[in-house]
Amino acid sequence: MIQSTEINTDKFYSKKVGDMHHRNLRICEVDRPIFEAAQIMAKEKISCLFIGDSDQNILGFVTDITLRDKVIAKQMDTSAPISSIMDRGIVAISNNAFLYEALLLMFQTKTRYLLVKYKNTYVGWISRTKILTEQSQGPFIFIQSVKQALDEDELREKWQQVPKIIHQLIDNGLKSEIINQIVTTVSDTIALRVIENIISDIGTPPAKFVFFVMGSEGRGEQTLKTDQDNAIIYEDKANEQRELVRDYFLDFSNRVSTALDHIGFSFCLGGFMAKNPKWTHSLSHWKRNYESWIQESTQETVMKYSTFFDCRAIYGDFGILEELKGFMDLQLQNPTERFFLNMGNNALQFEPPLTFLKNIRTFKIEGEKFFDIKKTMTPIVDLVRIFALKNRIFETNTGKRIITLQQKGIFTEKEAQELQHAYYYLMALRLEKQALMIIEENKSPENFVRIKELTKVQMVTLVEIFKVIKEFQLKIKIEFTKNLF
Repeated sequence: MIQSTEINTDKFYSKKVGDMHHRNLRICEVDRPIFEAAQIMAKEKISCLFIGDSDQNILGFVTDITLRDKVIAKQMDTSAPISSIMDRGIVAISNNAFLYEALLLMFQTKTRYLLVKYKNTYVGWISRTKILTEQSQGPFIFIQSVKQALDEDELREKWQQVPKIIHQLIDNGLKSEIINQIVTTVSDTIALRVIENIISDIGTPPAKFVFFVMGSEGRGEQTLKTDQDNAIIYEDKANEQRELVRDYFLDFSNRVSTALDHIGFSFCLGGFMAKNPKWTHSLSHWKRNYESWIQESTQETVMKYSTFFDCRAIYGDFGILEELKGFMDLQLQNPTERFFLNMGNNALQFEPPLTFLKNIRTFKIEGEKFFDIKKTMTPIVDLVRIFALKNRIFETNTGKRIITLQQKGIFTEKEAQELQHAYYYLMALRLEKQALMIIEENKSPENFVRIKELTKVQMVTLVEIFKVIKEFQLKIKIEFTKNLF
């Protein structure tokens, strides 16, 4: 039952962080003893105390839970400096951001508290509990329940509830880019619970590592038809430890992928997942992968491995992936000419499905006409990716890439708007059809859309979208392939 997800989107999704009253900052010096910090929290009735030299040089924070887990449970000497137990994972958000963005950031970073910034100045803080009281019902309460799920079977039940939630959000007029973020956050939260449970079962990893996702999840554009696109990078170790480390992560990745498949995230048919030994490797091995893909590019490697340029960390030491991206940045500063030539040709593989009669190209299944909406969206993803990489933009989300490209003057405002509108119109249609397929037909979601279900307005809109794609493909031909024909 998901009555708790009945929501009113009119107010919550338009509210900004600055619209909500935030708590004033209370700063405690780093060398203060633990017991004095606790006294401050008790006196001022606050659950979170920030640690630093000033309200603009905040180094960490402590909470009631910190005191419980690190001090009381471990019978720690309370005269020790508060800095010895503080959490250094400071996360901040602009007061101009939406409340739903603040909640998603909290779930993604696993924090219950966010510093609020006005321009470049910290002006206060907000808690997850405070925001959730602004929305007593809805998908964020659901995400919270996912975080508290105990095992794979419960997580599977949670994932099966998502289509109804998505269908309702669509009915309430929520933008598809927000829905993408919600689906992606649910998916991330499930993966995190699986990883945490498996580490608890098999023991602490023998090396630092990062578990990252690629493809639609890496871009934060996940839909209801999803398979696994993930991989693992672990730190390089001395020769005598390599076999031990690799054995651990191969076992770990196999358990994670198997659990995710049971929950509803199917094994990737192409094998792009951590359980494939090819995609669980050391940082040095991954650097060689990217160097090869960029410096020894072929049309085949571009088609196979472009998804690895949409990677996003979700668990572990994020710095490992950042180091890999730094290495990728260096490679992109001096790529071979054929790298972008091959990427450009790859982005041109899809021909917008128009005939001379301006009808949508279709295929038949059991006598009914369909078109593949994922293939229709793919060229937008591809063309935006190539412009982003060319300009060394490492944002992975298609919409955010478009905005950044506009800000850098690569796309005009009109071009950016046309791409955004086209992409998210298709995304909304895709999400709606998938949700209905699950709810009304009791079928697994697909990326195929029945032509007979489209209205005349939708048909006309699709034709206009195909024109936009064709225009941008001409832009790619000119800039990347030097070919006008």
